[in-house]
Amino acid sequence: MKEYEVYEKLTPPRVMTSEGEIVTGEYDSGKIPRGSLAGVAVSAGVIEGRARVVLKLEDADIEEGDILVTSFTDPSWTPLFISVKGLVTEIGGLMTHGAVITREYGLPAVVGVENATKIIKDGQRIRVNGTEGYVEML
Repeated sequence: MKEYEVYEKLTPPRVMTSEGEIVTGEYDSGKIPRGSLAGVAVSAGVIEGRARVVLKLEDADIEEGDILVTSFTDPSWTPLFISVKGLVTEIGGLMTHGAVITREYGLPAVVGVENATKIIKDGQRIRVNGTEGYVEML
């Protein structure tokens, strides 16, 4: 249990090659409004609503129309997509679970938003621009 607590506090690099090389980079933030969080546009559309920051699926308290903000999703998270109207994740790309499901459901989504669950506060109003790939705090 003690080891788990130590490892839980670690933050892995965003990209690492199979040889162990850590790849770094930045998003082109020239096209996004000042103060917005940059990410990868994976499902088109723009939506505003209440952010629900969920770190563990069992702690999800989602109401109709909320925007899910989380580290990542996998198939066990799919039932939440029925109620939400948008998605923001810290990890992901065009073919990750959240990206595919949001496209299937027609929900705006931005993934790969670094530190989204730390910067966006639970209950805060946000705007997700799934067409351009950024999140604005309102």
